[in-house]
Amino acid sequence: MKRILVIDDDRDTCLLLNRFLTRKGYQVAEMYSGKRALNYLETTEPDLVLCDFRLDDMDATQLLTSIKSKYHRVPVIIITGYGDIRTAVKVMKMGAMDYIIKPLLPDEIIFTIDQALGQHERPNEEKIEKNSKSVTENGLKARLDQYIFGNTESFKKILKQVSLVGPTNYSVIVYGETGSGKESIAQEIHKRSLRKSKPFIAIDCGALSRELAASELFGHEKGSFTGAMHQKIGCFELANGGTIFLDEVTNLSSDIQASLLRVVQERKMRRVGGLKEIDLDVRIIVASNEKIWNATRINRFREDLYHRFNEFSIEVPPLRERKEDIMLFANHFLQLTNQELGKDITGFSQDVEDIFRQYAWYGNLRELKNVIKRASLLSDGNKIESRCLPFEISNFNKLQFSEGATNISSVTPIIPDGMGSHAAYRISEISLKEASIDAEYEMILRALKMANYNKSKAAQLLKIDRKTLYNKMSQYEELQNH
Repeated sequence: MKRILVIDDDRDTCLLLNRFLTRKGYQVAEMYSGKRALNYLETTEPDLVLCDFRLDDMDATQLLTSIKSKYHRVPVIIITGYGDIRTAVKVMKMGAMDYIIKPLLPDEIIFTIDQALGQHERPNEEKIEKNSKSVTENGLKARLDQYIFGNTESFKKILKQVSLVGPTNYSVIVYGETGSGKESIAQEIHKRSLRKSKPFIAIDCGALSRELAASELFGHEKGSFTGAMHQKIGCFELANGGTIFLDEVTNLSSDIQASLLRVVQERKMRRVGGLKEIDLDVRIIVASNEKIWNATRINRFREDLYHRFNEFSIEVPPLRERKEDIMLFANHFLQLTNQELGKDITGFSQDVEDIFRQYAWYGNLRELKNVIKRASLLSDGNKIESRCLPFEISNFNKLQFSEGATNISSVTPIIPDGMGSHAAYRISEISLKEASIDAEYEMILRALKMANYNKSKAAQLLKIDRKTLYNKMSQYEELQNH
């Protein structure tokens, strides 16, 4: 039986991969940090390593170097978001066998693993660049095609705006919170344009390092800087004839903004270290979770560049402001998940529907989709029940506190009413141990709310590690279920 080591600081992802790969006949070991993975590798050689590109304690390049120094023949597959594709390609050049783009699709996972276990040669650069372009143009397109528009008036307005601006060559700014579907709307604009048969390239500007941003966007010539061993085609050149989508564009540095202004004005560019002018015919769509105009007023974004982009703008409302659309999206994501997992879940229990409508959805559509994927995997009936939902969502009503406290140390512990068997006693009858559990529970819930339910940030606020936080949350869930 082949042994696979899964390295990811997201325990839900590890759980999903473990169950899925075990069913496919693999032996799976889970590690939640790079350090733990390296300790595991001191005594055990896996047949394959599946590693998330972004870990809390180290990045994939460090981990890959350590793995290859000890087990140079063990294939490593990188898990990455679409915005990190170019960086993932760089990691492949360092020795990774392949990469998989989130969201993780079962068929793609198995195909990539089978390919990696069946071949141990390092892919050449031509194959890497070809794979990068193919995934960007085809794989990413297929994922974004899964987006649907809602029925609320605000979404009908967005659909009308997309229909109007799509056939033009206008530059567009899409505003919206993280996970609200900005990249999907940009893809929809591209699909309704005359450029729809040409590439759609999406870039997460927040993931671009300051040192390599110019190379990622515009490419470079061989020998143009230390480490430039080969010529590289940048994202603008890959998108020529089509559309480029710059997500979180305000994160670009001032020197990159200046170069970008020249590209927008003259429709020409040069690779880093190059002399040749390259003609560009690219439509630019940008996105931001803040008003770009506000960034210009504090000199964080060039005003002339802002006006170049601002030929048309679309504002995407957060999911919590369109509650009547929540179940529409939920059922859509459930259909997609049924297809991925080969299940036949028909819907959601009334409890789950009520929880979905009451929850704030800080991660918007992305969070909703991930919650449904996780709940579907855990569900063993024909409807998704509340026990399959993450702790912070199923307990959301219990996370509503007074707004007075601004930091963890100012929280006054409260004995919750009916929050588990230990809290069912009258206050006069409750033991000191039970009161301590309740106070700790209250502090954790407060930290989760302050961190917008980001468990890593909540753990930092509480000055504990994330594993301890997960363990305590699991203990509370067990108490509630008794």
